Amino acid sequence: MSEKTVAFPQDRTCPYHPPTAYEPLRTGRPLSRVTLFDGRSVWVVSGHAEARALLSDGRLSADRQNSSFPMPNKRFKGLQTRRTALLGLDDPEHNVQRRMLIPSFSLKRTAALRPRIQETVDRLIDDMVAAGPRAELVGAFALPVPSMVICALLGVPYEDHEFFESQSRRLLRGPDVADVEDARDQLNGYLRELIGRKRHSPGDGLLDELIAQRLETGETDVEELVALAAILLIAGHETTANMISLGTFTLLSHPEQLAELRSEPALMPTAVEELMRFLSIADGMLRVATQDIEVGGVTVRADDGVIFSTSVINRDEAVFARPDSLDWHRPARHHLAFGFGIHQCLGQNLARAEMEIALGTLFDRLPGLRLAAEPDRIPFKPGDTVQGMIELPVAW
Repeated sequence: MSEKTVAFPQDRTCPYHPPTAYEPLRTGRPLSRVTLFDGRSVWVVSGHAEARALLSDGRLSADRQNSSFPMPNKRFKGLQTRRTALLGLDDPEHNVQRRMLIPSFSLKRTAALRPRIQETVDRLIDDMVAAGPRAELVGAFALPVPSMVICALLGVPYEDHEFFESQSRRLLRGPDVADVEDARDQLNGYLRELIGRKRHSPGDGLLDELIAQRLETGETDVEELVALAAILLIAGHETTANMISLGTFTLLSHPEQLAELRSEPALMPTAVEELMRFLSIADGMLRVATQDIEVGGVTVRADDGVIFSTSVINRDEAVFARPDSLDWHRPARHHLAFGFGIHQCLGQNLARAEMEIALGTLFDRLPGLRLAAEPDRIPFKPGDTVQGMIELPVAW
């Protein structure tokens, strides 16, 4: 009789812990078989060392147009024939696109953005305090912070944020294939029109730089630029918004660790790394093997799907002692929440800065911050999308 496999992905029972059904993945081999929504069996990687090795292996492909590429749900599978910029490309094409963007996300560029991030955070907290003493933190703070920052960086008008945020939600959460396809078309149409306007009336954002340096010189075309802009806009606000909301919920649920952080604000950079490890909001990086690979005592065959469960990888006891606890003093920088290898998150420096400033300022300015509802009544996102809070009612 064949061994029963774990279904993947699954919803978390607690927003900051891996799904309880993933326990066999944590206690078993570093690579196991799991079953996707359509009954397909693929590999899931749960070992930290094996994940680093595979994410650096050129025999794994990120090409979503490969017919063997694993898709976690029906709505994403419906987009498999569509080309995905940056995240869905392999080298050398991936490297060409990444090199266009690296200077804009460097440590130096991020450091220059810190005053603007601080100003944005302060202004949003001022607005919350003026309207308080209660707020829904996702809409009032967690989402606007990165949305305003990425708009400023790209040169996208923030007054359009409701439109692109709603399309981003539809892209990531559906509910069905038609909704996802329409959201992608709507967002691409908006960006195509914005690029057209900028060609005639340039601004000072990254999009304007790419238009002048790449589009007008013929090094890229409008459709490639639209695809890149869409990836940057979505990833630039969705992931960090979820980290801010879920990070706040997690800190409020761990009063001892929060008290230590408040008493030693210098711990914030290491606390952000630990929260990245602990929360692992982008759980399920996807690849497909193009050749046979021997790893972790198994053979991954060509055309096998491979999924990296970061929520499990970042709780590997061989690497992180007491992995289910928050510890501001552990060396957590080698977590894989930002991925690893050629596709490691391009915006990780910016994400760290936003997290440090947003959480540090929030808990400094609002020392009485608390949840305004029972934790088990606060809705969080399902397991087949980026993890985070749907709503976060707070008071102070």
